[in-house]
Amino acid sequence: MPVPLNKRRGLMGEINVVPYIDVMLVLLIIFMITAPLLTQGVKVELPKAAAVPIADQQEALILSVDARGRMFLNVGGAPDQPLDHDTLLARATAALRRDPTRGVQVKGDQAVPYGRVVEAMVLLQQAGASKIGFLTDPVNAPRTTPGP
Repeated sequence: MPVPLNKRRGLMGEINVVPYIDVMLVLLIIFMITAPLLTQGVKVELPKAAAVPIADQQEALILSVDARGRMFLNVGGAPDQPLDHDTLLARATAALRRDPTRGVQVKGDQAVPYGRVVEAMVLLQQAGASKIGFLTDPVNAPRTTPGP
């Protein structure tokens, strides 16, 4: 009498986890490399406002104005270096010519005079931006202060 197939071989009750470990290690390396890149930027104390967040901030052209009135742009060779008006205008124009639908945002420190933020907006309009948004901190976001 023939023996049924499942009687000849026992059921395999173990899972090969080696491929899963490999995938997890690759993801860990990717996150370790990209995490420091996400925290770069200019230190700006944003004003608080109860506004709805915009989903597409990753691709936006962001002009930052720090408390001393210096202007920074998140495109170009060194986004953490202050730019003069001509360099800022040239970089913003080039970025907006490459992608005219790119969002444009101003990130102004709450301590900077309003006139300096208006200058930044005028430069962005001269570069070809038709719609300019403002970045703010949420109203109930905890303030983080840098450690010693």
